[in-house]
Amino acid sequence: MFEWSETDVMVRDAVRTFIDKEVRPHLDALDSGEMLPYPIIRKLFADFGIDAMGGEAVAKLLAKQRAKEEALAAGAPAPEKSEKRSGASPFSGQESLMAVLISELSGVCMGLVTAMGVSIGLGATTIMSRGTLAQKERWLADIVTMRKVAAWAITEPDSGSDAFGGMKTYVKRDGEDYILNGQKTFITNGPFADVMIVYAKLDEGEGVDKRERKVLTFVLDKGMEGVTQGKPFKKMGLHASPTGELFFDNVRVGRDRLLGETEEHKGGDGRESARSSFTAERIGVAFMALGIIDECHRLCVDYAKSRKLWGQEIGRFQLVQLKLAKMEIARINVQNMVFNALERGRAGKPPTLAEASAMKLYCSEAATDVAMEAVQLFGGNGYMTEYRVEQLARDAKSLMIYAGSNEIQVTHIAKALLAP
Repeated sequence: MFEWSETDVMVRDAVRTFIDKEVRPHLDALDSGEMLPYPIIRKLFADFGIDAMGGEAVAKLLAKQRAKEEALAAGAPAPEKSEKRSGASPFSGQESLMAVLISELSGVCMGLVTAMGVSIGLGATTIMSRGTLAQKERWLADIVTMRKVAAWAITEPDSGSDAFGGMKTYVKRDGEDYILNGQKTFITNGPFADVMIVYAKLDEGEGVDKRERKVLTFVLDKGMEGVTQGKPFKKMGLHASPTGELFFDNVRVGRDRLLGETEEHKGGDGRESARSSFTAERIGVAFMALGIIDECHRLCVDYAKSRKLWGQEIGRFQLVQLKLAKMEIARINVQNMVFNALERGRAGKPPTLAEASAMKLYCSEAATDVAMEAVQLFGGNGYMTEYRVEQLARDAKSLMIYAGSNEIQVTHIAKALLAP
């Protein structure tokens, strides 16, 4: 893949029309927090049929899994294995469409993408890959159609990049149930989530090192006794994406809320679930970075043609040309990384965690550099909210922290390179 297909371009143009009508007029309200992102995302899903597409995909996947389980229970041969893995995304086969959607939205209001991506890309996908049939039937359809919003809660105040070793949120067995205590922070959708996927360590007593204790994954619902959802944080950027804390005070959770309904999941404990999500999340950062770069590039080229100093367009000055040239190089590089990831996914050879980390590291730095240079190219105007490049710069910076800080990406890349 070296360019967007005709279908991709048609989708892109339709998304741009939607953005001009439904997003740009509300940017100030979204950036101030006056308007939440969810109504716009739901309208997007309805207008483009994404909710129907997701709901239909989930229904088909669950029907196949149900038929397989019923056949096994009856002692009959299981139906032939589907080409799609049971844990595949509900939007498998639509990755190119989603890449266009994510990049176009990110260039205008990245907070919308973050709110949507965490709910579906992390929340729904974790349930899809780890849950039992009953759990998938209970939660999936509502999340993939955005009828309900999901949060994915792993980060804690004292753990940050040491997500597993430093995790303090814990559960204790209590008969057939578990008692959950702890706190999560920097949780996208946390203040308003209807469903929360929560990672917690199993307290197995003093005989097991706290850093090595088993990590379990639970699904909680809004309003459960002992669950408190904090107010949205005030942030540097991504204002359209509500972020907050979750508090758990002796929350009683049944085994039906433990993903897989077993502590001995065949795919490993919650660490493996999270690592799989990290890979997808970091590839998603490349899509978001491309949107930021594309929009900054467009705004800067237009500004360089129209802004005049000393009687001529500033685009005639070599230092401005240098900025534009570097933006174009970044755009080509990041777009090529996105195309490569899409092609590998289609070929059944998606990027490894280390490769996804490399993509995330490069693309997030490129987007931040381009956005900051866009502010500089606009001069005083660039520092004003009216010209939007300052918002893009604030949003772009989050990509260097989001989905694991860039320092951690370096560690993952180097470990893979130096492995025996």
